[in-house]
Amino acid sequence: MDFSGEIREEESFLKNILVKFRKKDFSGTTGQAMKNSSYQLAQNLIFKFGSLLFTIVIARMLLPERMGLYNLALATIILFVSFSDLGISSALITYCSKLLGRGDLSKAKGYVKKLFKWKLILILCASIILLISAYFIAEFYYQKPIFYALLVGAIYLPVISLIGFLEQIFKTNENFKTPMQKEILFQIIRFIFVPLGIFLFLEANFSNQGIVSGVLLTLVFSYLVALIFLALNAKKKIKFLQESPKKLEKKEVKDLKKFIYPLSATAMAGMFFGYIDTLMLGHFVSSQYIAYYGAAFSLVGGVIAIIGFMSLSLMPIFARKSGKELESIFRKTRELTILISLIAGIFTYIISYFVVKLAYGTEYLLAVPILRWFSLLVIILPILGIYVSYYVAQKKTKELAWLILGSAILNIVFNFFGINYGLSVGGEMGAVFGAVGATLLSRGLYLMGLVSFRKKKLIKS
Repeated sequence: MDFSGEIREEESFLKNILVKFRKKDFSGTTGQAMKNSSYQLAQNLIFKFGSLLFTIVIARMLLPERMGLYNLALATIILFVSFSDLGISSALITYCSKLLGRGDLSKAKGYVKKLFKWKLILILCASIILLISAYFIAEFYYQKPIFYALLVGAIYLPVISLIGFLEQIFKTNENFKTPMQKEILFQIIRFIFVPLGIFLFLEANFSNQGIVSGVLLTLVFSYLVALIFLALNAKKKIKFLQESPKKLEKKEVKDLKKFIYPLSATAMAGMFFGYIDTLMLGHFVSSQYIAYYGAAFSLVGGVIAIIGFMSLSLMPIFARKSGKELESIFRKTRELTILISLIAGIFTYIISYFVVKLAYGTEYLLAVPILRWFSLLVIILPILGIYVSYYVAQKKTKELAWLILGSAILNIVFNFFGINYGLSVGGEMGAVFGAVGATLLSRGLYLMGLVSFRKKKLIKS
């Protein structure tokens, strides 16, 4: 292999990007990707830094016990939020991006109409199931005072689900600016009202259950303002939504369902894949240990989002390219992500103690060793995101579904044995480390599967 040639090619690629930024030249595929990536990066920075700062502020106000209850309630609600999507967002960005690229606006509107109808049905079902199961989940499975918080989740769910759908429509139209503006608005409102609400709840001597449900209600209000902002801008800025929708033919609906069904399995598996650690810890450990775990994960999540912005912003580009051009874009993006991830992972490990103490205070120092282990996720997850975007954009959803389903099953098994073993040898903190080990192992195996499947595809072609 000609390594010197590879290095020169990468240098030329990076120089080209810098020149385009300096000249504000966003023409062509590279320019469009840069523009998308810039807005997506800005949104991710605002979201993650805002969310991290927000988490730090309320964690200091709530302290570990109440913060753990908040984390557990929110993770459970987000599990149901994921059920309200089931691959619809991925189908929206994949099909509509291609149609808009060809200038078929009416057909794109037809796909949006059909997918929105399915989305509303899923939202209604998910909200009803959450309402019905809230008491059992809170009182029998977790045995923790979050019943009222889960009831609030039935309002939280439709609001945040509709926000996600509208954001995907903007990004399908390659408008990444409006979602970024929405994020700024949301963060400002959240920072004003939620800490103020917590202060008032604490002053009024609300119970832990009342405080947690009150925090979630205030969050719902903040998201509702953001939803109204997106809806008003969608009418003004997304021209293809003003077109008369072209009805989908039976074959097109069948093809759409064929695309979504594997993603439905992926989403259902992904729900457990993403949240099984917190959900299982909620059954086995006290709420403060969930807070330590959540504190470490929040810090890591901020770093990952900054690095992983390219996976989202490049999905429309991946969807429109094929052959050598696709492979070239994918390879360059992957190599750049690997380099940045390695540096960020090492840096996270080194500064773990100082970051936790500075951010959360001495009450959360038990999160330090958890964060050090989670620095491996800083390396794994951004790379994983690039591969997932590639598979979805190229409609390789069946392979993706099998991989995430297998990984989710392994994750459940790893968490069950890891948490129970950790609990028996190290108490509640041992159980937390069991969940950490299960999370790292399952993500690593998932990435290996994605790499392996893609290599086999390239060899066959």
